[in-house]
This record gives sequence, structure tokens and C-alpha cells, in this order.
Amino acid sequence: MRVALFLTCVNDTLYPDTGRAVVKLLTRLGVEVDFPMAQTCCGQAHYNTGYRHEAEPLARHFSDVFGEYEAIVTPSGSCGAMVRELYPRMGERARAEGRGDTLAATLAPVVPKTYELTEFLVDVLGVTEVGAYYPHTVTYHPTCHGLRGLGLGDRPRRLLQAVKGLELRELPGADECCGFGGTFALKNSDVSAAMGADKVRNAESTGAEVLCAADNSCLMHIGGTMTRLRTGMRPVHIAEILASTEAEPAL
Repeated sequence: MRVALFLTCVNDTLYPDTGRAVVKLLTRLGVEVDFPMAQTCCGQAHYNTGYRHEAEPLARHFSDVFGEYEAIVTPSGSCGAMVRELYPRMGERARAEGRGDTLAATLAPVVPKTYELTEFLVDVLGVTEVGAYYPHTVTYHPTCHGLRGLGLGDRPRRLLQAVKGLELRELPGADECCGFGGTFALKNSDVSAAMGADKVRNAESTGAEVLCAADNSCLMHIGGTMTRLRTGMRPVHIAEILASTEAEPAL
């Protein structure tokens, strides 16, 4: 299978090791991974901030860049949800505004074949045991877009439970938002910080070394809170855990 890695802006700019981990993991599982160099922002930041028309050229570009691939894999629930949930809405809105079906037709091919990493592993490749080794105690935070938007369910947990050496500990209040929410964290910083502190205190109560999630934007927020509260815990993307092996262990 030949797939495209949709890395996303946050990962490309701040967390390139997550992208490397995805390539390492999928290659180990026999998947041919391409990284289309023409990829840009999917338009989520624009759309969610109210600049919906301005997001349309980015969505069209996404479809042009990724349309030829069998599958599009992203290590981001929020950007995956943008394509799967909001691209169809963009097409419907254009139609409702009397601009015809062109946008909907342009975006339609990429919507069903865009997958968040864990659902690609479980649903498309049909695996939960990926040959990973990670000898650490871990608690898992299901991010909002993955939990509520994409409906990832227990897929990430099933993958983590199959990792050799990993001890998975339950996170109290796991389904509660961490407080990031993109521009929400800027516009409502006090509320965002309080929600982040609640999440970190719950994580700390598990005694785990690592808090894991499938979205680095939320891990950035949680990790900053961990640093300020001096917990000693560290945030790690699930891709980096799943890519880790006994021969090449991740920290």
C-alpha cells in the first residue's frame, strides 16, 4: 500500500520527530510512505476562527496534493477531523450560498481516505500489535477531536496495551478537554489554564511517567502545564511509543 503522510503544521514546525516516528512505524509494517512536499495547512485554523471562505483555497490545495493516494495518514486527530468532518460542510455551505457543487466535488475524493494514525493501523491494516517496545508507565489522554469528532474509541488504548513493557494506567476524567482548543487557549486563557491544570493533576495522580495522546497540539498545552507545575511527567505522542523497539528504544 502506498500512503501519503499528512504531517500538519504543528508537527512540521515543532514536532518533526512525530513524523519520523510515523514513517518508521508504517515502513516496519510494510507500508510505502510518501511525504508530498507541496502540502500546506489544511485550513483548520482559518475555518475555526471564522475565516471560512479563506480556508477554501487551502482545502482545494489539500485535495490537489493528496488526491492520488490510496490513503492519507495523519498523526493529528484535529486536522484529520478537519478533513473528514468540515470539508463536507464547506462544500455544503458553498452550495447553499449559490456557488454550485464545484467545491464539494473537489474535496469529496480525499474525505473518506483520510485517517488518523491509530484508526489506519487498526481499521485499514488490521493490527494492534505492531512490534513496539516501551518499558515505561503511561497514561492515555483521548483528545477531543479524536474522541468526539473521529470516534477513535478504544483504538489507541488497544495499540498501547499491546506494547511490550508498557504499563497503561487509567486517567481519571480522561474524556474531559485539556483546555487547549486552538485559539480558545488564547481567547480564554484563564479558563484554558485551569482546565490544563485539572488534566495534569489527574495525570499526576496515576503515578505514570508519561502522558500519551494522539495530537501534539494538546500535548503542547499539557506539556507546558506540566513544566509550570513541575510534575516530572512528560508528554509523548503515541506514534513515538508505537515506533519504539527493543533495538531502537524511544525515551
